Amino acid sequence: MIQYLPNIIFAVLLVVAATVFVTNAKKILRNIRLGQPITRWDRKDERWKTMARVAFGQSKMTVRPIPAFLHLIVYIGFLLINIEVIEILIDGLFGTHRVLSFMGGFYNFMIGFFEILAFGVILACVLFFIRRNIVHVRRLVMGELNGWPKTDANLILLMEVSFMVALLLMNGADATLQARQYPHFVEAGGFPISSWLTQPLFENLPSDTVLVFERAAWWFHIIGIFFFANYLYYSKHLHIILAFPNTWFSKLEPKAEFNNLASVTNEVKMMMDPNADPYAMPAEGTAEEPSTFGAKDIFDLNQVQLLNAYTCTECGRCTSECPANLTGKKLSPRKIMMDTRDRIEDVSRILDANNGQWKDDGKTLVNDYISAEELWACTSCNACTQACPVNIDPLSIIVDLRRYLVMEQSAAPQELNLMMANIENNGAPWQFNTADRLNWAND
Repeated sequence: MIQYLPNIIFAVLLVVAATVFVTNAKKILRNIRLGQPITRWDRKDERWKTMARVAFGQSKMTVRPIPAFLHLIVYIGFLLINIEVIEILIDGLFGTHRVLSFMGGFYNFMIGFFEILAFGVILACVLFFIRRNIVHVRRLVMGELNGWPKTDANLILLMEVSFMVALLLMNGADATLQARQYPHFVEAGGFPISSWLTQPLFENLPSDTVLVFERAAWWFHIIGIFFFANYLYYSKHLHIILAFPNTWFSKLEPKAEFNNLASVTNEVKMMMDPNADPYAMPAEGTAEEPSTFGAKDIFDLNQVQLLNAYTCTECGRCTSECPANLTGKKLSPRKIMMDTRDRIEDVSRILDANNGQWKDDGKTLVNDYISAEELWACTSCNACTQACPVNIDPLSIIVDLRRYLVMEQSAAPQELNLMMANIENNGAPWQFNTADRLNWAND
């Protein structure tokens, strides 16, 4: 029974990690469904291509070649090195060791390639850490990143480095035991990095001590992966998973094309219909009168917008391209997404505390999380949506919140109120009488 104890412990940890992961995934799905339903199941071929190009292909990262190359190393490392996790899972459950070694030469090549990737991931993460904490790249040190966002980013880098170091230590100890023909350690795997980086550390140690290091690194690596998978819920690194559905459901229409509010369109149609009764109740089976025009809280945003908020990587490319932000305005598209996610999480905690029932906390997304000053600083240029590497659309949230300010609270800036008054009175945005509209051509 004692000989199976490690396998039992491993199975229990696996079940616990999987259970927590599924629980958190269900919570994210529930939170996204707090938004308004939106139909984006059309043009499926185009959506698959968009996901393949943007999420898998990292096509929008190439605008900044050096960070793109470093991110590509980490990205490929994350995808491919996790193949080895499959072997670790099998070994952990059944007590085997390098169970896939039957593949022979291909297995040796695969392990060697994983080592090269692991070393590349370490170098890339170190450079990312330097850019954030020593070079202080502007978009990575802005005010909205103070506190937990900065800590989260650094923790992720440290975790990725520690996992890769553990992998190389495990392989170095494994190679040492293989060379000594230690029981249970079959000769398998290629070790181009650990053979000179970590294996020399074990040359003068007794085999039993080397075995302790190998097992410790093995357990640290897999437990770290279990922890990392469940840490994602609390981290901006949810984009590792959500980037794929986010790009699939992203807007395919031209970026400058705004949607019309169905509620407003229906109001206009009713006003234009001479036979319509403006005081009639909605007919059975038709949509009820909207609770708000525009959006004042996350419940008024659509589900893709809430998915956008969870997918945000906080990379700041949107903010670094925003002309309003570059000229000193308060607006930061990244902060818009972070504030939206913060509001979703605050609502989620209230739901959890009340068995899934919503109890109004007296707060709303607009004003309590995102100020009117931020919203009206936006020029609607779409630079943020163009810059986002995973097709997030901050502008859609900004526009919906501004619609609420105008149509529900009559809280538009004076300049906009003047323009709308001119359109109402003169049929044009300018403060000229219709008869004087062409006076500029007299000279």
